[in-house]
Amino acid sequence: MIKVISVLKRKNGLEIQAFHDYWLNIHGALAAQMPGLRRYVQSHTLLGGYRKGEPAADGIAELWFDDTNALRKLKETAQFETTMADHAEFIKDDGHAQIFTDERVIKDGSVPTGGVKNIEFVKRRSDLSVEEFQKYWLEVHGPLGAAIAPMKRYVQSHTRQSAYNDGKLPAFDGMAMTWFEDTGAMRASAASREYKATRSDEKNFVTQPLDFIITREHVLVI
Repeated sequence: MIKVISVLKRKNGLEIQAFHDYWLNIHGALAAQMPGLRRYVQSHTLLGGYRKGEPAADGIAELWFDDTNALRKLKETAQFETTMADHAEFIKDDGHAQIFTDERVIKDGSVPTGGVKNIEFVKRRSDLSVEEFQKYWLEVHGPLGAAIAPMKRYVQSHTRQSAYNDGKLPAFDGMAMTWFEDTGAMRASAASREYKATRSDEKNFVTQPLDFIITREHVLVI
């Protein structure tokens, strides 16, 4: 299974609520009809994330497909062309970054109903190879994060090796996603020893500080 993650920023002048409404109700309905799509989730940045200025993104979309062959077939369809053309209605010209990832479930808990989801945009330290970075993130850092008790679920999405072919650099080396019952539980976790140990370890493999957004999920295709 391959997971495509799109990081979105709204068009200039578009109110955040209007952006979220269009993305969910108009664009979401278009994207949900794409052939080969196995699962589709939108994560909308909470309005509280705008109190101190613009957040790193207005949300992310996650789309699951069986394999790269399914993606190649999709790009030949009218549904794909229609969905891509609709981006101009609500996304700014340079407001769409995309990565192709493999999902690694670190803490396999259920997603809490009405819960919140923290998404961190991960970039590896420049002195680490992709292989070194992914191994450390998965095998060393992952267990540290999983030990944070209020965290209900923890998933790492690792950018696929093919994104680095021919010396290319993807927009991100991955995404870290964690779920909590609510923002109160998230704040409480930040006071724990496990959280502090997790944060302290970040300097060993990622650039700092990490951009992040706090979101709420909308599942369009299960």
